[in-house]
Parts: sequence; C-alpha cells; structure tokens
Amino acid sequence: MKTSSDGGIYINADYLEQVVCSVIDEFCSAGGHPPIDHVAMTTFWHNVVGVRDGQAITPLISWADTRPDSILSELGERFDQQSLHQRTGCVLHASYLPAKICWFEQKDAKQFKQVERWMSISEYLFLKWFGTPTCSISMASGSGLFNQHVCDWDDETLDALPITRSQLTELCDIDEPVHGLMDSYASRWPILAEASWYPAIGDGASNNIGSGCYDDNRIALMVGTSGAMRVMRKVETFTIPNGLWCYRLDRRRTLFGGALSNGGNIYNWLSHVLSLSNKENIEEALSTMSPDNHGITVLPFWAGERSPGWHSNATASITGMTLHTTPLDIMQASLESTAFCFANIYNRLCSSRHVSGEIVASGAGLLQSPTWLQMLADILEQPITASSIAEASSRGAALVALEASGILEDISLTSVPRDKTYKPDLSKRARYRKALKRHKDFYDMMMDS
Repeated sequence: MKTSSDGGIYINADYLEQVVCSVIDEFCSAGGHPPIDHVAMTTFWHNVVGVRDGQAITPLISWADTRPDSILSELGERFDQQSLHQRTGCVLHASYLPAKICWFEQKDAKQFKQVERWMSISEYLFLKWFGTPTCSISMASGSGLFNQHVCDWDDETLDALPITRSQLTELCDIDEPVHGLMDSYASRWPILAEASWYPAIGDGASNNIGSGCYDDNRIALMVGTSGAMRVMRKVETFTIPNGLWCYRLDRRRTLFGGALSNGGNIYNWLSHVLSLSNKENIEEALSTMSPDNHGITVLPFWAGERSPGWHSNATASITGMTLHTTPLDIMQASLESTAFCFANIYNRLCSSRHVSGEIVASGAGLLQSPTWLQMLADILEQPITASSIAEASSRGAALVALEASGILEDISLTSVPRDKTYKPDLSKRARYRKALKRHKDFYDMMMDS
C-alpha cells in the first residue's frame, strides 16, 4: 500500500491483481499437486475501487484510509445514524463505503461520474479471471451498504448516496462457486482451470472459523496488522450492540465484535522508529518489566480509531514522558494501551451479548509476542489460549469451501489446534485497573477537546 500525509492508504488494483497472480503462478509452477477441485479465497474487508469497462479507474483504497473522514459531517445530515447502525451493522466512519464513495465524488467529480461499478478487490479479481465480478454476502456485509437483517443491499442507505444498486455487484452466498476461467488464465493455470472457485469471504469471518471460533462458546482475539475481537452466532433476529459492528460469514452465521485500526502495525512501527530492532531482545526486556511502571498514557491511534468510539480522525497521543523515559517504556505503554482498547470491546461484547466463552488468540502480530499475550490476559482478567494455526484466515477460507462443497458436513466438527493458555496474573489487577482508568480519562479529555 502507498500512504500519503493526509491519511491516504491505497494501491493500484491492477498491480495488486498482478501480485496475487504471481503467487498463484508460483504455486502452479511448483508441480506435484494432486488434482485441485476447489479454490477458496479470503480478502480484507472495507476496500473499494471504481471500475469502468472492466478496468479500475480509481485507486483501491483500504479500510485504513482516513481521508473520507472529511465527508462525515456532511454525510451525517443524511442519516438517522442509530437506524443506519442497526440496519447495516456499521456506523458512519471513514472505513466504510458510504464515506469512501462520497469522498471519491468530492475529490474528483468528473472521474466519479465515469465509474460504472464500485467493487471490492475480491470482486475485481473475479472480474479479471472470469469476466464477471462475484460478491459474497460476507464481503458485502462489511461495506456499510448492506442490510444485515435481510441479507441484501440496503435501499435506504443507497437512496442517500450518489450511487445506485445497479452499480453494485449482485450478491451470492458462499455455496455458489464460479467456474470457467477466462482463456488466458485457464492456459496460465491449467491445474485450476476446471476447479470450483468459491466467492471470497471477509478476512475477519474466515479468521474466526480458522481459529475454531465458530459459535459463542469461543471469542476470537486477532492481532495482525490491525486488531479485532469477535464472536460468531447463528441467530435470526438480533440487536447490534452500541459501539460494535455486525458482519456476516453467510446467511446463517453472524459476526459481532469490534476492531482496532492498530495492532501489529504499532509493534512494528515502534520497533523501527525507536530503533528496537531485535524482537527477541524486546521480548526478553518487556517480560521483566513491572506493569504500568512508566507513568505513560498512550492513545494508540496511529491509523485512527474504529471500535468503540469511531473517531476516524483520531491520532496517536502520548503523555507522561520525562527525561527518564526509555524506548522500552514507550513500547510497553503502547502495548498496554492497545490491550485497554481490547478490554473495552470485550466488556461490551460480554454485557450486550451475554458472551463468556473461551478467548482464542491468533494473528502473527500477537502470536510473535508471548509477553503481549500475557499482558492481554492480565488486563482482560481472563485466560487466553493461543491458536497453533499460523494462518487462521486461510484455514478458515478452506474450511468454509469444504463445507460449502459438501465434503465437510459441518465446520464445528473439525478439531481446533491449540497452543499455550495464558492465565491472568491477578496480582497485577489493581495496577492495571488504575492504568485503565487513567487511559479512559485521557481518552475522554482528548476526544472531547
């Protein structure tokens, strides 16, 4: 992704398609594969690109692009925001498509009028490979344009936006595979030419499945680049908790939770900027440090805020530093503050959905740091079990395709590989609760200013 000083995070959709194709090329050229009958896919939620005559004519902008925040005040006048949240499971925020699409119109009205279709990267890939885009209920559910209760595009939302239903892809579910690669791709990937290609599902939903969190007996805690905490349920009627979101895996399974724009990206950014280059040394040093012994309070909004406050224009803030402050103090305080944000999401999930299941952690951003895992267990005051799956989202996509194809009777019958369980150290409870209160007070002061 490219970045810009005004909050842009974007990529050329055709370049990204070439990158994906190069990975498939490498796989196919390796040889020695058994016959491949099914192809599964998961892609990141909340992205959009404008397309005309089958070609991308705008950049593809990421969920993390905060430039659409500039349109939110005007956009808010068009909606009853509580009703919008209950229908779509999304709030007015720079991450979602209502803001992104209106921002595109404001930025370049001439180009905006040229766009025939708006789609996610997964739809664009299918457009290139099969000649027609494919959009799953799962991918649509994270757009802010989708009605979670009727499983269709939300007409009331579309009526308030400068686009029509005809500019969006017709929806399908995960059990509706596509066949018939375009000739150029069929000859490029002959071992995949006859396969059933399943529509992409959102990375959060597939991560829940891959880590074994397919019902409300388990809560998924994921930290990759960003972070999220989610619970999946089979419910026909529901109310969406305040401050949280609601998306879907399919027509039967609904996902509730909250997301942080900052996760492993904080760890990596701080490591680079503070010249803490050796992760083993960082881990060893952090593991010996007492909780909240630095006096620093951090709002970890390096890429804006999503759940639960949804301030997309928020920026990172650090207070309490002195000449005695060290780079490791800043690192520890930032990881603790991210855990405080997860605690807020966890408490909302538990209070509004009556969820109290096992917490399962996944994602390279978190699993690389046992110290951070222990810190989260201490702050949440709950045991956290690490997943032993290196790529839970990819595993989840595969399991969903196996179930959709009928090869697997039910995802819930699969075993769930586990690693170490981190039990909370309750001797740290008082210090962390005091720090959490200080974090909340700083948050309230900054967001009200």
